[in-house]
Parts: sequence; structure tokens; C-alpha cells
Amino acid sequence: MTPSEELLFLDRETVRACVAGVDPVEVVESVLRSHAAGRTTLPAEGYLPWENDQGAYCRSIAMLGAVDGERGPTYGIKLINAAVSNPSIGLDRAGGCGFLFDPRTARPVVLAEAAYLSGLRTAAYTMASLRHLGPVGFDAVSFIGTGAQARVHAALLARYFPAVRDLHVFDTERSRAEAFTGASGHTVHVHDTAEAAVRASHVLVTLTTVDDGYIPHDWFRPGSFVAHVSLDDLLPEVFFKSEALFVDDLELIRENPRRVLGALLADGDVPVTGSLGGVLTGAVAPVRPRDGVVVSNPFGMAVLDVGLLAEVAAHARSAGLGTTLDLLGAAR
Repeated sequence: MTPSEELLFLDRETVRACVAGVDPVEVVESVLRSHAAGRTTLPAEGYLPWENDQGAYCRSIAMLGAVDGERGPTYGIKLINAAVSNPSIGLDRAGGCGFLFDPRTARPVVLAEAAYLSGLRTAAYTMASLRHLGPVGFDAVSFIGTGAQARVHAALLARYFPAVRDLHVFDTERSRAEAFTGASGHTVHVHDTAEAAVRASHVLVTLTTVDDGYIPHDWFRPGSFVAHVSLDDLLPEVFFKSEALFVDDLELIRENPRRVLGALLADGDVPVTGSLGGVLTGAVAPVRPRDGVVVSNPFGMAVLDVGLLAEVAAHARSAGLGTTLDLLGAAR
């Protein structure tokens, strides 16, 4: 008798249904603590770039990771692809899938739509950084970029920081920024320039696709926090003049000179204060902004995706959600 090779398939709607039963910020913080304690494995990314027939930048990133957490060892991969021309045809810029592997047989046992989870992981990391490093008592946030990542960030801000009432946004496509108005119950203010949006609050989240820095240090109010999510928006002077600079994994950033902080680390010393995981374990003292700027620069770790997918899959199994596929036979 031929053995089955079953895996649980979770489409986006099922993933979203499962997320309602998961606290993504708590999951991200738990994995960060495991990472800081050396209980994760984070191999180098696989990276494949190309140009499509419109001359637009495309890329595929394969991100493997393992976490030894409360559920035991978890192994998996996120494959996330993007084309910057996708929004012009009505698609989100990025999309992909995630897998979990059986620890004993190494076979894939879970397959899930990954773009939403990837955005959720990223936004959950921002919320965790704000929780531990952000200004005290802020009630407004600025977004540069109003695409899919901004929508997930707005949803989590409403969940974890209900005192935030106002979102100040800028997008190079003004129509996209205007369509963002009213998201998650916030009052959204659309600005004509990136500088105006940055100056409008003490918290900035960059959510763009740029590969050239444009934000100088003097755009920030004293006592500001920036979540440098899209990784290339800040000019080098912001890192050097920051009150504190926190990362997710220093070596991961150092190994990628395509990004501004990676390039700066390759060229010499940058005053990195420590990791958010170090803050969570007590190894690094947290720093909140006082008279200057505190920068959070997460590169994006596969172990966070793997840990979050493991929680979502556990919820799906307990709730009887998802579709069982047999790789050697038909869907059931």
C-alpha cells in the first residue's frame, strides 16, 4: 500500500480566520526571545532578481528558519515573490506561500498563503518595537506608503494602540493614499509630501519600495521613533545621529549590502544599540526617544514567519479548518 503524504492547505481566508484566534505580537515576541537565547536556526536567504517584460524589478526570496519553542522544534520556509509593476494590474506587490515541515520525516505538512502572514509578521514586529521602544503616550502615526503593508499596520495599530486616532500618510500615488482614508476607524490625513507626513507625528513607519534614501535627520521632531520597515528610506545620517538603533539580527543585516544599513555596516562602524530580542530578554536596555530619534531597522527574519505559521496551523487543526491535500493523490 502506498503511504499518503498529507499536508494541510490554508488559503488566505482560512489564514485570516485563524489569525483571529492568535495574538501575533505575543507570537513575534516569543520567537524574538527564542532567537536572542540561541534557540533558532536562521540560514542565509535565497535571492533571485529579474526584470519582467515591462522592465519592472521582480524578485523571489526563499527564507528558511527553525524555532525551538514551547511547541517543540518547528521547521519551515517562506517563499515570497514580488514585482513592483503588480499594483498597476490590480495585484499586491508581493505574494507567496509558506511551508512547515515534519520534524521527523522532513516532509512538508502545512502549505499556507504567505503574503498576508508576511505582512502580519512585519506589522506585529512594528507593534512590538513600539510597545518597548516607542514614545510614551503617542496618539498619531505617519505612514510613507499606503499599500498592503500599510493596511495591516493600521489594523494592528487599532488593536494594540487604540489611543492612536490619526494617521498621517503620503504616497507617490495620491489616489492610493486617498483610497486609504477611513482605514480601521482612524482619521486619515493625506499629505502632499513625504516631509510633511514625517513632520506631522512622533512615529513614522516607512512602507515603500524605494531603493534610494530620501529622509534626512532634520525632518523628525525631537522625541521621534521610526520603524524603518522598507529598509532604504532613511539617509545614512539618521543612523549616525540616532539616540538609539535597534535591529532584529545584526548578522542578517550585515550580510546584505543591498540595503542601506547593510552597506553602512560593510563600510565601517554604525552605532547599533542592540536587538529587540535582547530588549525582551533583558540583555539590552530599552531606549525610548527623548530629544532625538530612535530607529528600529528590522531586516525580516524567517523564524518569525515560521513561528507565526505554526501558531496559525495549530489553531486551524484545533478548529477543523483548512483542506487536506495528499501529494501522492487527490485533494480531500
